[in-house]
Amino acid sequence: MRFLHTADWQIGMKATHVGQAGVGVREARLEAGRGVVAEARERGVAFILSAGDLFEDNAVDRVVVQKVADILASFEGPVYLLPGNHDPIVPGSVWEHPAWRRPNLHILAEAAPVAVPGGTLFPCPAFAKQSGKDPTAWIPTDGTGIRVGVAHGTVEGVRQDEPEFPIPRDAADRRSLDYLAIGHWHSTALYSAADGAPRMAYSGTHETTKFGERDSGNALLVEIDAPRAAPRVAPVRTGQLRWDALMPDLRAPGELAAWRARVEAYEDTEHTLLDLRLNGLLFPEDRDEVRRIEEIAVARFLYARVDASALMPAPQDDRWIADLPAGVIQEAARRLRQLADPSFPGQRPEGATTFVAARALQDLLVLARTARAREEDA
Repeated sequence: MRFLHTADWQIGMKATHVGQAGVGVREARLEAGRGVVAEARERGVAFILSAGDLFEDNAVDRVVVQKVADILASFEGPVYLLPGNHDPIVPGSVWEHPAWRRPNLHILAEAAPVAVPGGTLFPCPAFAKQSGKDPTAWIPTDGTGIRVGVAHGTVEGVRQDEPEFPIPRDAADRRSLDYLAIGHWHSTALYSAADGAPRMAYSGTHETTKFGERDSGNALLVEIDAPRAAPRVAPVRTGQLRWDALMPDLRAPGELAAWRARVEAYEDTEHTLLDLRLNGLLFPEDRDEVRRIEEIAVARFLYARVDASALMPAPQDDRWIADLPAGVIQEAARRLRQLADPSFPGQRPEGATTFVAARALQDLLVLARTARAREEDA
């Protein structure tokens, strides 16, 4: 038996966390779906198995449902689709759409055995958003041939606030399954059975959905030679988007210029989302680099966020203050610089922590610089 295990396409997700780039993110998820079909075709699998949450919810635009059905129907072999907790079997669900009436598209709407190429499939569809019951508990332990389960839920031991279709870590052994394909969590993860073989796995989402999502954007190629033979499970890259969250800690002059060069050197920026949060010290010679980094990133990347709010003027650098107008402004800046120094031995006004003083000094410098620029323009 050879098949491609995929899950959690979440088609229809709004991607509001990346603003206007959400349009590109949503299109990338459809394109990654086409990639799943292309990989299945290229690798000669007998069928595609989706382990739930093909859609973000049951309210997805029906034109989008048609698009997804068309993508999956383009595969020459059978495609088995499990409703998950985001798209459960309920009245008016996406699964009632006529787009699914294709000879090779099979909605796994019942907890009942299904004959598939090479063996038997034991589906565990979701009928609600949440459940505290093990969805695999119904699967009979007797039978012959290669036995594959497909479920959507949380493997025992994964941290969660509320029970979400709990699945025992030894579910494959308990239910005498050769392999249990699971969905719900977006990172690829394999679980070994008592014999050490990878008999249970999350494929993860086919396209990364957010910053910090570990090892996502994959499907799994699964090959099983015979009943109780150890499955061969290999990740197959299907996603195109790259989500980079970077938090450099700047301590020396010139480091910002090096980060600007690093941002300039990025390749495939049209498929890259960048969250760059600058921390540490800002030196006078580097202050223009922040603006340049932001200009380059916003102009080139699918999405870019450059946050410099945590940068603090280097407290030991008098050049900041020398650039300010003489008099009360310079005196205020000197006082703030003293308070921004952690080793300042004098008495601090209430609330004047090192961080607060450093931020106030930075704000003062920015305001003074802005006022000077306006005078020059006038």
